[in-house]
Amino acid sequence: MQHRIIVLGAGYTGAVAAGRLARRLHRDDVAITLVNPEPDFVERVRMHQLAVGQDLTPRPFSEMFRDTGVVLKLAKVTAVDVDHRTVTVAAASERPVSGEPASEELEYDTLVYALGSGWNDGGVPGVAEHAHEIAGRPGALRLRERLAGLDAGQPVVVVGGGLTGLEAVTEIAEARPDLDVALAAGGGLGDWLSPRGRRHLRKVTDRLGITVHEHTEVTSVAADHVTVADGTSIPAAVTVWTTGFAVHPIARASALEVTDTGRILVDGTMRSLSHPDVYAVGDAALATGPGGKPLRMSCASGVPMAWQAADAIAARLTGGKLPKVSIRYFNQCVSLGRGEGLIQYVTADDRAVDAALTGRLAARYKELVCKGAAWGVAHPVLGPARRRRVVQAPASAHASVEAAA
Repeated sequence: MQHRIIVLGAGYTGAVAAGRLARRLHRDDVAITLVNPEPDFVERVRMHQLAVGQDLTPRPFSEMFRDTGVVLKLAKVTAVDVDHRTVTVAAASERPVSGEPASEELEYDTLVYALGSGWNDGGVPGVAEHAHEIAGRPGALRLRERLAGLDAGQPVVVVGGGLTGLEAVTEIAEARPDLDVALAAGGGLGDWLSPRGRRHLRKVTDRLGITVHEHTEVTSVAADHVTVADGTSIPAAVTVWTTGFAVHPIARASALEVTDTGRILVDGTMRSLSHPDVYAVGDAALATGPGGKPLRMSCASGVPMAWQAADAIAARLTGGKLPKVSIRYFNQCVSLGRGEGLIQYVTADDRAVDAALTGRLAARYKELVCKGAAWGVAHPVLGPARRRRVVQAPASAHASVEAAA
């Protein structure tokens, strides 16, 4: 009997985990199913580029996983029953093919939960109704259409001074210099960066003509303006909301042990603390790095988490050695339009140090990082595949997880 591994979500972490498992385990022993609603890989780190009208290279999973043994299931996950080891999915399209079931139940022996995160409106009045988001491709495409319809001089406000907000506001200002572009940041501009990084960021926003509202809390959003904490109104024909991400609610609705924000609690191998046959990676999981500090939601955290989970699953099934690699940070990469960038070097636990790379060289560095991340999805293990046999094929596939624990 094949050991059934289901991977939920095919973002950076889910796709990397599925591909790495396929190259670690013998396909006669395992059946790997990757569940995702879209047939193409979405480069989430490029959604700000898509929003301003740039076309991205198509990356169909049919090509990325050709000859790997990974089976792509085009479907939306609607429920996870971790006590009965089942996943309920629905047709990915609103108009399913004739004869296709409205919903389906998939059984697993090992589950990799990689549903990631989405837009977080923070409960701020008017955000859901009037603001745009770039947490995924549908939102980026809606913003793309809206920006294309703006006349010269119309105001655009990006709310959120984190990495996503900085990349969005500079991309918009560079692509549409005819617009009145502003950034509303809850803290100081780039206040987590080194002095060199902050100076460069200020230089770029000034050159692009971006109005920066620092230490500004947006309390409501309307169709044509945003209101801040002191009652001031800032004109906004378009508001882009980038204040953070929220994880998919499915994990909270299950019996998995989660945080108060719905992130799955895991150990150092990305294994659920409450259900040992479930692994969680990426934004959906709360894992810790150096010093016990939680890893931030990012591709930089998610990909190493996927490596760790895949290697741990393979080790437990084949009787191999568990990975004990600490996930650490090296830098934060920020694109500031197509011709400018900022590479902020950091400590292992993600604190800025004095060193920073700026300018066109930093932009090229960031572009290489983005290309490398996409390449890594299709090539999750360097060198030839080293597939190992599962230790045994018990009558109950679940028993193999228990035996290998």
